[in-house]
Amino acid sequence: MPVAQKNNVKGAFMLEISNLTHVYPNGVRALNNVSLSVPKGMFGLLGPNGAGKSSLMRCLAALQVPSKGGIQFGDIDVLQDPSRLRQSLGYLPQDFGVYPRVSAQAMLDHIAILKGVTNNRERKELVAELLRQVNLYEVRKKSLAGYSGGMRQRFGVAQALIGNPQLIIVDEPTAGLDPQERNRFHNLLSEIGENVVVLLSTHIVSDVADLCPNMAIIAAGSIVSRGAPADLVAQLAGRIWQKSIPKSEIEAYQAKYNLLSARLMTGRTVIRIYSENDPGDGFEGVDADLEDVYFRKVFSGDSEKVAAA
Repeated sequence: MPVAQKNNVKGAFMLEISNLTHVYPNGVRALNNVSLSVPKGMFGLLGPNGAGKSSLMRCLAALQVPSKGGIQFGDIDVLQDPSRLRQSLGYLPQDFGVYPRVSAQAMLDHIAILKGVTNNRERKELVAELLRQVNLYEVRKKSLAGYSGGMRQRFGVAQALIGNPQLIIVDEPTAGLDPQERNRFHNLLSEIGENVVVLLSTHIVSDVADLCPNMAIIAAGSIVSRGAPADLVAQLAGRIWQKSIPKSEIEAYQAKYNLLSARLMTGRTVIRIYSENDPGDGFEGVDADLEDVYFRKVFSGDSEKVAAA
C-alpha cells in the first residue's frame, strides 16, 4: 500500500464497538446496542437493506454521532477525537459521488491535496502508484463519466487509500457490478486487507463468503450472529434439507416447515429448510452454506420474510 502520510494510531490495530445505539430524530432506532471487536484483516458485516449497516458505517467513520455507546480504534476514542480518527481512515460510502468531466488522475490529485499531501512530487508519485494498484493507470486521463461502475468503485478504493489508512470502511461496494468487475474488486480488497482493518458492509452473501475470515450478521439494528463463516456454516451440518416442489405449494410447506429459502430452477421451485432431524416427505440432506446461515438468522420464523434467492 502506498504511503502518503504517517498515521498516528499506536499499539495493536483493533476496532472496538461497545453498546452502540442510534435513534434518529423521527424515532427510528437504526442501531440497538451493537458491540463488535474487529481485528486486522477483512471483516464482513452482512445484513439486508434497512438492517442498520450504513448507519453503523457512518458512526464508525465519524460522520454521525450515535445516541449512546463507544467506538475505539487503537488508542483513539472515535467519539471524543473524530478528527484524529479521520487521519487513519479510508472510507468508500455506498454512494460515492465524483465530478464526471474530470479525469481520474486530476480528481485523485485533487483529493490528495484535500487529504494533506501538499508536496507536488510526492503527490504525483502517490497518484500514479494508486492508479496502478487499482488497475486504472492506463485510463487515468479518461473522464470519470466514461468509467464503468466497477471502474468507479476501484477509483473509490484509490481515494480511500490516500494517507496510508489503518482502518478502511467499504459500504455495499459490489452492488450492481457484473461478475468480472466483482472478481477484480474482490482481488483488490483481499490484497488491501492483508495489512489493515477492512470493514466490508454488504447484503451480498458471496462477498463475505469469498473474502472474510471473520463476520457478523446484523438485522433490525442488532447483531444476531458473529464468528468465522466456516464455523457458522459447520453449526448447521446435518440440519439443512432440500426438495423440489411446484411453486403453488410454497405456502403449504412454509406453514409446515422452517423454510429458509426458495429458488426457481428449471421451472420448479427448490426449497431449503432447517430441521434437527430428517423431515422425510421427500427431502434430502444437503451441505449447508453461508446463505443458509444468513437466511436462518435474518428471516427464519417470519412467515412473510422467506428469502427468495
